[in-house]
Amino acid sequence: MKSLSQSPLDPAFVQDPYPFYETARSHGPFFHWADYDAIATPNAAACAAIFRDRRFGREAPAERAPKIPPHLAPFYAVEAHSMLELEPPRHTRLRGLVLRAFTSRRIQALAPEIAALSHQLIDAFPQGEFDLLQHFAQKLPVIIIARLLGVPETMSDDLLRWSNAMVGMYMAGRDRAREDRAVTATEAFVAFMRSYIEARRAEPRDDLITALIAAEETGEKLSTDELITTCILLLNAGHEATVHTIGNGVKTLLETGNTITPETAEACSEEILRFDPALHIFTRWAYEDVEVMGHRFARGDQVSLLLAAANRDPGVWEDPASFHPSRSAKAHVSFGGGLHFCVGAPLARLELQIALPILFQRLPKLRLTTKPRYADVYHFHGLKSLMLRAD
Repeated sequence: MKSLSQSPLDPAFVQDPYPFYETARSHGPFFHWADYDAIATPNAAACAAIFRDRRFGREAPAERAPKIPPHLAPFYAVEAHSMLELEPPRHTRLRGLVLRAFTSRRIQALAPEIAALSHQLIDAFPQGEFDLLQHFAQKLPVIIIARLLGVPETMSDDLLRWSNAMVGMYMAGRDRAREDRAVTATEAFVAFMRSYIEARRAEPRDDLITALIAAEETGEKLSTDELITTCILLLNAGHEATVHTIGNGVKTLLETGNTITPETAEACSEEILRFDPALHIFTRWAYEDVEVMGHRFARGDQVSLLLAAANRDPGVWEDPASFHPSRSAKAHVSFGGGLHFCVGAPLARLELQIALPILFQRLPKLRLTTKPRYADVYHFHGLKSLMLRAD
């Protein structure tokens, strides 16, 4: 297996990781990423196989479970109840209860609100140059997920700040200052959600928090700690990736001279998700000795699935490095796969398919004013800002 070195903190890599992915792809389905000291794959078939294979999972084997430093205990106390990090049977129970509340009917009912909010945000755009991330991409998803859960919209700035700090725990090269910010945010988020859940127990409403409280499967309900973690996960995951996907998508559309309409929204949104996704790495642990595409994994090995690289695999897509908004639908891996396929995927797709056509219909002269740059983080891949004019 080829060993390759590429610092995830290298500014050139952060701005454009795709050349490295193609170099890695030329060495076969798997390579050793020296900077992480981990096996990684840019191969779409390998990613799909590992996502589906129950011999791999998110939860570290007992002998590989990391020791948690005392200063990070509050953050990992929340993570301990996250279905994103768990495997069956706990994952099965948590996901089943969440899906009983997070229904397709409830999500589809948000369509008029997404459209109305898109118009409202566009109406409030400043004159002249403006940052689309600040005035549109960051606001729309967090307000929608807050409404869905039943959290006051007035809390959206706090939710955004807490979420951004917590997500910093997953970034390459995190330091003690970033960890401390994440813990402070976690404690504030938990305190808010605990008080809000208790208020909903006393006064139920037609919202997702009330539905989660009431959700029951084989006589079991979510505990208060599970409710808190699930709400935090839905709030964080329910907007963080969508913020970046809206930004990356508008950037791509403007740079390639394309637009998006209600008629093209479905295919174009899928191509946006494939072409430049918000999440670039998702990891799995091997639970037993297992062979995948000629590579032998031992129990306790961790493998990094390079989602953005898999989405540009020429074995799946023709001309994968080009953006084709009418590309025929094929399964990309931007939402993961298998047991952990993103529960929020229908909501993210709905937001893209409604908000982006409205944006381009309302502002037909929309254009870039400065070359967009990605924020200096990895493994999320999103813009630092997106400066535009519409006059």
